[in-house]
Amino acid sequence: MFVVVWQFEVAEEKIAAFEAAYGVEGAWAKLFATSPEYRGTELLRDAYIPGGYVTIDRWTSEDAFRAFRKEHDAEYEALDRTCDALTSSERRVGAYSA
Repeated sequence: MFVVVWQFEVAEEKIAAFEAAYGVEGAWAKLFATSPEYRGTELLRDAYIPGGYVTIDRWTSEDAFRAFRKEHDAEYEALDRTCDALTSSERRVGAYSA
């Protein structure tokens, strides 16, 4: 298993749109699901910091994730640009093997 973790800060007025895009059935999950190696996404809301979120994307392996990124780079980058307006800040926490 390989996971990629991202941390976000979202303005209150953009929370609904952010959750729709980054949730388990959102635009990112739909893009990732084009790969049979994708194992799902979790969207976690911070219990104490309003607008604080973490996503956890799961893949069968790092190689599978890298292959997906290589094959779908244009779509990934386009969606990333579209979603930039939904967040105040975005930071990759890390990529981990389990």
